[in-house]
Parts: sequence; C-alpha cells; structure tokens
Amino acid sequence: MQLSSHNDSIMDNAGTSDLLKKVRKIEIKTKALSHQIFAGEYHSAFKGRGMAFSEVREYQYGDDVRAMDWNVTARLRSPYVKIYEEEREMTVVLLIDISRSGLFGTSCMTKRDMIAEIAAVLSFSAIINNDKVGALFFSDKVEEFIPPKKGRSHLLHIIREIIEFTPKSNGTDIGQALRYLTNAIKKKCTAFLLSDMIDVDKDAVPKYEEAMKVAVNRHDLSVIRVHDPRETFISNIGFVHVKDAETGKSAWVNTGNKKMRMAYSSWFDAAVRNSVRLFNKYHIDNVDISTDQDYVKNLMAFFQKR
Repeated sequence: MQLSSHNDSIMDNAGTSDLLKKVRKIEIKTKALSHQIFAGEYHSAFKGRGMAFSEVREYQYGDDVRAMDWNVTARLRSPYVKIYEEEREMTVVLLIDISRSGLFGTSCMTKRDMIAEIAAVLSFSAIINNDKVGALFFSDKVEEFIPPKKGRSHLLHIIREIIEFTPKSNGTDIGQALRYLTNAIKKKCTAFLLSDMIDVDKDAVPKYEEAMKVAVNRHDLSVIRVHDPRETFISNIGFVHVKDAETGKSAWVNTGNKKMRMAYSSWFDAAVRNSVRLFNKYHIDNVDISTDQDYVKNLMAFFQKR
C-alpha cells in the first residue's frame, strides 16, 4: 500500500511538472506575441467599442440630435444632450470548444492545441490592455465557467485549464454555450467563440442560429473557426475503420467509393458555407484558421479588418 501511494505521488508530481512546463512554454510564446505584435492591433480593434454614459449638458451647435435627452430637455425647457465616454476597460470572455473533435490533427498540432494558443494570445492581449478576462469551456454542455477577472495568476489559471481540462461529455453544443454567456454576463462584453463550428444537422444547417442571434444583440461577438485541412475531404485509401470521436460510433468505410467521397466533401463545404452565411446575416466578425497555417498572420488580418 505504501509503495503504491509513493508511486502515485511520484506520478502526480511528474504530471504537475509536465503541466507547468506546458504552461510556461505557451506563456513565453503567446506573451511575446501579445506584447510585440497583437497588443496594439487588439487595442485599436476592440477598444472604443463600448461607450459608457457620463453626463448631460446643454445642447451646443453641431451636437448630434440623436444624443438628445428628451426627459431632461422637457423638465428644464432647454435642449440637453447625453455625453458618453469610451469605457476604460472591457470584459473579455473566451468561449472555448473542448469537445472530442478538437483532438483531431494531421499537421503540427491538433485543433485543440491551436485553439489553446490563440486563446492564450487573446488573454495576454486583454491583460496588457487592463481588461478582465473570463473563460467558458463547453462540449455539448457548459463544462466550466471562470468569471472574468484581472491579473497574471488568474490568466495562468485559465491557460492551465485550457491545456489540461478533460471534458465530462464528448459532443458539441454551441447554442448551449451562447445561451450561458447571455445569461451569465449581463453587461455587454467582448466575446470570442473558438471552435471548429461543426454543430450542424444532417442537412449541414447550423443548430445554434437562435442562440447566436440573441447573444450578438447583447455582446460584441467574434468567431474564430479552427479546422484541420484533412477533415475537409476523404482520401481514397480503400476500406478503413473509422470512429466518430463524439458519438463513439464506428464503421467500415469504402473510401474508394467516389460518390461517398464527393457526398462528404459536399456536406462539409455546405456546413462551412452555411456558418459563414449566418455570420454575415448577423454581422459577426469571423476568421478561419487552419492547423497547418501560421495563425499570427490570420489573426493580424482579422484585427485589422475590424
């Protein structure tokens, strides 16, 4: 018994050491990127989006009539306008997809690894700009919610969770995550949804439209879609045994069947196309990042586009 306990302790210590090394590695890389590249772009892209009420003052020539405070104007019988000022800090919430499909990867990293790095970059950029950061981890349910706070220790707590968190469920339900965000964060925040966005029905129609419609009216929502190039098509390699990472169902598939390969590619293309149509419909900023690409260039372009 003592030997087993001692071995368990050694393994626990080794696991903790490995985790700290991973956290440190991702901190060094993403912190440097945030300081050197993203901080300015992040600030110009997201600061000034929120305006807080400051005071009312008498109307002056050239003031926007849409800022008129009609209640005060009627009470004082003189025109008054509402004055707003840029909010000095934001609340940033990362909605991080940790479903099992994120473990897929055929390039230098899995989708989950790529999402982790991008989330860390966004977190450090927010902290540099004195913003609060929170994180919501979801599969087909909300697995964990870390309320927004400031500070390095809080940030490292989020990064540790990104790296080591093991979901209790395997599926994907983006709508559930968006509904939780809407209910949990009452004041307008800047939210980043990091996912492969494959949460569609058999006709490739997104299941999360209603939840997204409500969330985007409440918050400043952006979508960062991460995909692996090999999931967009099926190669012709004969009979293969495949397993759905989320449902656990498995089957033998004849990849030599051209109709089957074309049907899959058509379905996947439709799923992506329908998601983008949804983003455009609700004016949601979005960027598509592949695991075989350098995400720095794509993120920079995304920030500059805003």
